[in-house]
Amino acid sequence: MAAGQPGRQIMAEKTLFRLSVQHQDRWSTFDADSGIVSLSEKLSAEQLRRYEIFKDYREPFLERISPDVTVASWKKGSVLFEEGSYIDLAFFVLEGEVELSLKAGQGQAEASRPILETQPTKPVGWQEADTAAAEKTVYFTKTQFQKSNQIAFLSSLDIDLPPGDVMRLGKGEFFGEIGALNGWPQSVTAQTASDCLLIQIRIPALRRMKEKSEVFKDRIDSIYRKRSLFRQLKESPLFSSCPDTFLVGLSKKVELVSCRPDDVVVAEGTPADSLYLVRSGFVKISRRLGEGQQVLSYLSKGMSFGEPELLFEELEDWACSYSSVGYSELVKFSFSDLRRVVQAHPEVESGLWEQAAARIKQSGGSGRDLHKSEFIQFALEKGLVEGNSVLVIDLNDCTRCDDCVRACADTHGGRPRFVREGDRYANLLITKACYHCQDPVCLIGCPTGAIRRANVGEVVEIRDDICIGCSNCADNCPYDAIVMHDTRSRWGDDAVPKSLRGQERLLASKCDLCYTSASDPACVRNCPQGCAHRVGSIEEFRQLLDERQRV
Repeated sequence: MAAGQPGRQIMAEKTLFRLSVQHQDRWSTFDADSGIVSLSEKLSAEQLRRYEIFKDYREPFLERISPDVTVASWKKGSVLFEEGSYIDLAFFVLEGEVELSLKAGQGQAEASRPILETQPTKPVGWQEADTAAAEKTVYFTKTQFQKSNQIAFLSSLDIDLPPGDVMRLGKGEFFGEIGALNGWPQSVTAQTASDCLLIQIRIPALRRMKEKSEVFKDRIDSIYRKRSLFRQLKESPLFSSCPDTFLVGLSKKVELVSCRPDDVVVAEGTPADSLYLVRSGFVKISRRLGEGQQVLSYLSKGMSFGEPELLFEELEDWACSYSSVGYSELVKFSFSDLRRVVQAHPEVESGLWEQAAARIKQSGGSGRDLHKSEFIQFALEKGLVEGNSVLVIDLNDCTRCDDCVRACADTHGGRPRFVREGDRYANLLITKACYHCQDPVCLIGCPTGAIRRANVGEVVEIRDDICIGCSNCADNCPYDAIVMHDTRSRWGDDAVPKSLRGQERLLASKCDLCYTSASDPACVRNCPQGCAHRVGSIEEFRQLLDERQRV
């Protein structure tokens, strides 16, 4: 054996071991009593292709997504996720059975609410843990909130399951993906009905798989058609009077459209032939103004566009452009199919006219009101539509005492989690603090899974113990809300990946809404002037702006 070879072999074995540990850390985020019996090592492209859902992909692509995939063995009776919880992955059943259930009496009020709404729907409460013993079987921990013991469900459920009923999924079934991809809290509880072997795929890999393969996209879309689409049509005010048989036929004809950030759905002046319903995400409405574009408004989940073009024969082309603000999912109805609906059910036409009138009024008003148009443009550019909790400071009252920053630092071991600077609109400062976005792109590309949803409301957190300071999350954040902190130490010679060895050890840091505290966020609670506020939507921002300008 050549000199030095044993040393190299030992180092290689150590590297493989640490890679294995890193992969385990990425997936074993919760305690050892979660119900997981074993987790796979990082799977190679060749190993992934042995599974049916990966067989259509080439090896370089599979190597790219492999950090976001694992195979887990679960014991019987383990809770994978609960009603109302956010998860960032989907499950594919290799062996065993999983039971999906909705507790009797839970969510009935929400289930009967129409899907078409003028504002984005958000959960307003969560169920507390039943017992300490029950929590030991939870891998994706129950979302807990001390101020409420009620679960509120989105009107758009990822699985259409009546309260009290149970659905069993076996080998070859996929679940959890609709809520994960759309940023919705899960509408059911998933529990292993037997010992199970499950493939677990995180959101970044799910999106890439959907974009790369039409077969996989069709599979995801077919699940949505099977489990959710009919119910959404049935609960829509436009189609609520239509017979079930008619809606079943209509649901088979619609097209499901997936959009990336800034994708143009339809362009002003092009032929109009379809109406669109927003499943998730945000769509920007704009119109040509001189050499540029004037933003008129935006649409969120449950809202639609195309009614004026459908009803007015003289409107052969789109009057405005519609583009995706971030990742969004749309349902596309052809005008020919909708006209048959109107002929068979004249009452549907009145609803379409109401929507058309509202759209024309909204676009016309925004076009004349340049200040409103400017505000909408600002809100879209700065991500206010994405934010679930944006820290805003009224500069008219702020004395720059920095008590908000000091309180944040005191709550987080001396390290503040936000920067008291940022963009201004009128008298309001939008600080560089995490927005806890509906679709957090910072989660994409984290090699260890250190950044994740905390499963407490919409909170996104970073775990210091498995953060390697790669700065992927900070680079991905569009709002500069993640800061890299120097720990004043260096990585050891056995660090993995090798590129870390000898380098300064950094940690990513961001606001976590003080979710581990029993009180409100420290920044708001400790502002002596009462000028620090948390807002969760454009509407709340505008309301705060109006209120503070009147003071």
